[in-house]
Amino acid sequence: MPGLSVLSRWLLLGEWRAHPVRALLAIGAIAVGVAMGFAIHLINAAAFNEFSAAVKSLSGQADLQVAGREPLFDESVYPRLAALPEVVVASPVLELSAGIAGAQGALRIIGIDAFRAGFISPDLTGVPAEERVTDVLADDAIFLSPAAENWLGKRRGETVLLRAGTGDVALRVAGPVARARPGQRIAVMDIGAAQWRFGQLGRLSRVDLKLRDGADRLAFRQKLTRELQQAYPGRFSVRQPDDGDQEERNANLSRAYRVNLTVLALVALFTGAFLVFSTQALSVMRRRSQFALLRVLGLQRGQLLRQVLLEGASLGVAGSLLGIAAGYGLAATALRFFGGDLGAGYFPGIRPQVQFTPVAAAVFFALGLGVALLGCLFPALEAARAKPAVAIKSGADEAALSRLGRVWPSLICLALAAILAFAPPVFELPLFGYVAIALLLIGGIGLMPRLAAATFRHLEALVVRSPRAPPILPLALARLANAPGQASIALGGVLASFSLMVAMGIMVASFRVSVDDWMGHILPADLYVRTAAGGNTGFLTPEQQAALRATPGVAQAQFLRTRPVSLSPDRPNVVVIARDIDARDPGRLLFLVGETATPPAGSRPAWVSEALVDLYGARVGQNFTLPLGGSQASFFVAGIWRDYANQAGSVVIRLSDYRALTGEAEVTDAALYAARGASLEQLEATVRALPFGAALQIMSAGDIRGMSLRIFDRSFAVTYLLEAIAIAIGLSGVAASFSAQTLARAREFGMLRHVGVTRGQVLKILAFEGGLLTLLGVACGFALGLVISLILVYVVNPQSFHWTMQLHLPWGLLGSVAAVLVAASVATALVSGRYALSSGPVRAVREDW
Repeated sequence: MPGLSVLSRWLLLGEWRAHPVRALLAIGAIAVGVAMGFAIHLINAAAFNEFSAAVKSLSGQADLQVAGREPLFDESVYPRLAALPEVVVASPVLELSAGIAGAQGALRIIGIDAFRAGFISPDLTGVPAEERVTDVLADDAIFLSPAAENWLGKRRGETVLLRAGTGDVALRVAGPVARARPGQRIAVMDIGAAQWRFGQLGRLSRVDLKLRDGADRLAFRQKLTRELQQAYPGRFSVRQPDDGDQEERNANLSRAYRVNLTVLALVALFTGAFLVFSTQALSVMRRRSQFALLRVLGLQRGQLLRQVLLEGASLGVAGSLLGIAAGYGLAATALRFFGGDLGAGYFPGIRPQVQFTPVAAAVFFALGLGVALLGCLFPALEAARAKPAVAIKSGADEAALSRLGRVWPSLICLALAAILAFAPPVFELPLFGYVAIALLLIGGIGLMPRLAAATFRHLEALVVRSPRAPPILPLALARLANAPGQASIALGGVLASFSLMVAMGIMVASFRVSVDDWMGHILPADLYVRTAAGGNTGFLTPEQQAALRATPGVAQAQFLRTRPVSLSPDRPNVVVIARDIDARDPGRLLFLVGETATPPAGSRPAWVSEALVDLYGARVGQNFTLPLGGSQASFFVAGIWRDYANQAGSVVIRLSDYRALTGEAEVTDAALYAARGASLEQLEATVRALPFGAALQIMSAGDIRGMSLRIFDRSFAVTYLLEAIAIAIGLSGVAASFSAQTLARAREFGMLRHVGVTRGQVLKILAFEGGLLTLLGVACGFALGLVISLILVYVVNPQSFHWTMQLHLPWGLLGSVAAVLVAASVATALVSGRYALSSGPVRAVREDW
């Protein structure tokens, strides 16, 4: 046994020394896949945990919270809650998101009663200067967290301008917030001052309750829920700050995005697994005679199997360890410079710190090791099964790969993929869709030997009958047709990398084009006007709306009001969009999909987004209730529209219905249509000249589309990076396969030289082989990638994000990558061929003498 251990180490280290580049490529491929997956997990875990902690910090030590289904509710319910015998402290809270005058973004303002909040949320209280302790009640004072101070560039004593309507509220920075979390951009002020300054008199966002000692929190919650439901049907929800609802609400916000990024990272790991297979398969083929000799000398079949698995496992261990370290460094760098949302904007206003999680590290290490073992499993089984008497002979390499030509396993994979592609989501995630994509890749790669043999034999027959074909072309085709197993190894690398690139390229291009077309449809006006670039405190009064309508050069003015409402405590808010819309022609402003229905006389029509159909079961022709105006209002679902702006769902209703239900006449946005002959520049100048024009944010439809597409590209930056990495790994695998096979054929080239084939002709043969193999791989990869893209576009994306898109093929990108792959394969074949021919024909065939 000690002798066997020495032999095992000798074989392992000898193989690494003989072919270090191939080993490093396999290690690098696994390391990249593990690093990307582990980094994405760490980034999202850090961002999610910090975001959840920041949300919990706002609740302080509250036992229960009473919140409205609408963003704000009448404060008349507060005395009733404060008078309950089980409640020792009831703290009213008003939360606003105020736009910054002349700047992008919004500041989260929390209005509190300093005396009551001190018992429940002491971390949120302001810290005034010693000589000005009454600033906690001042109507012009605001307290900023450190992150908000840095963001606004304001310090104690300076003034910050916040948007209220079309005017600005000047507030004095009175000091810091007691204890805000790092990166948490919040401000605190007296609740009465906040209500007055921002036009929200008599309104609250929630009431935090501190119960008396010994009170049964669960029983009291159930009792209070019943009482509020009886007194205010459908208006309030009672929740515990530390229950799972808020956690699930935060998780649902970004779960699909996180899962999709992780799956994309695993794509790189899958490509790495194939590279391990390629490396080990070529290594086993090259050493068949060596292994046969060891078997003759007494090495058992199981020992040989363990040896090959050990070699593959060593690649997996090294790649996984390197990937874990690189993933941690990548996560720390990304969080330091780019924040925790990876460009998607799910976790704004936080500064998470990366935390090493041993469990996640162990999972990704096991994934890396597992794919390495999976990649070398077939070569290990082939090496153990080979009969020594056959394997010891030269020229039996293709026989070792004969099992790759079996068709039935691939057909089973493709059939299962076809079935699973139509399966419903699991936990609102397209898990079966991902499995279908993996099965398509495995089945497609498995068909390559049979497809390569049939294709190249057909081409060989055509070339032989062609008098104009170059004489070396039949030699190249004969080699490819009669060695399909070896050809399939290189073909599999091309197929895996190119098909995944095609699928991702088509999906992203389809999404981008769909978003562009969608914005072109829903933004028909010439100018769009709002009072602030962010927040919910800006609005246009009825008088200002009338002034916009009467502005010279305005042919038509349409107005819009948005309001988030809660339909389920464990889901993010749904956005209600009230706008001037003609119920007879809703498709003029909405991108309608699917069937429509005519609203019955006297009903309120509504058009729901695709997410409302998936998440809440809304159906065309049925009624749907929304919490508006302090009650549950019923709407008739007249149609479904595509909404890329609100992943959690949205409902469009008529502005007149909204006003009748809520009594609110203010709007948040205006769409202006220029009169015939009026230029956009003139129209904008005229609007700016209005008394409130200086406070308006004015953008053209083209400006909004351009800004939105820039945000789109930033959100998909990680996707582009993962796609580029997968392509790079695929190119490395192609280069490794071609170079290994070319160098292993040195004796074959020496024999060709002996029978009169020149050095240049041998190189041309290799160039033809590399080009033809890659062209076939590109053609098959395009077909397979197109099928995978259909699953991504029509299954994975709707099940993940609850919206549909149109298919678009980026021919320029696909053609460019295909050309690069073909050129790289030809170049690799030529370089490897020059090296293989450098020893001369006599030395190349000396073992055959």
